[in-house]
Amino acid sequence: MPDNDHKYWYNSVTGEVEFGMISPSPDRIGPFDTAEEAADAPEVVKRRAAAWAEEEAAENGWDS
Repeated sequence: MPDNDHKYWYNSVTGEVEFGMISPSPDRIGPFDTAEEAADAPEVVKRRAAAWAEEEAAENGWDS
């Protein structure tokens, strides 16, 4: 099992990067290996959501 206490997390409420699981889990995005990666979490979420939406649209024929 990964040691998530020694990873970086993005707090979606405060917009801050945290080291370790400090905030409640609904407020955390991660884990990330570096603070820089954690700081980019909102963009990662946007890119993944867009990719999932495109995949779902293709699977359901919504893209035609």
